Amino acid sequence: LRTIIAGAGGAAHLPGMVAAMTALPVIGVPVKGSSLDGVDSLHSIVQMPRGIPVATVAINNGTNAGLLAVRILGAGIPHLVDDMEAYLRSLESEVLAKVDKLEEVGWENYEVKR
Repeated sequence: LRTIIAGAGGAAHLPGMVAAMTALPVIGVPVKGSSLDGVDSLHSIVQMPRGIPVATVAINNGTNAGLLAVRILGAGIPHLVDDMEAYLRSLESEVLAKVDKLEEVGWENYEVKR
């Protein structure tokens, strides 16, 4: 175990509690709740006291938490850096394909796929 990802909603205690109990890097993922759409969770995670760092990603963005963990681990595992660079190149290809499609159909007819 070299890094920890902890998701939490509401008051979002989990990432901070985990960070207080370990010297490993902790990445907090704020989760959308019912009342404040995850903003409460985001604020809880980013407001950790000095000495208890928790890296924080966007609300409901477990993907970025995983990617950040790979980058952290890549400091000691070189092939992960290569894998991350390949992934980033694939994202670039996706964006360029979207640009081409947007230019082809125009913004009025561009349909966003989720």
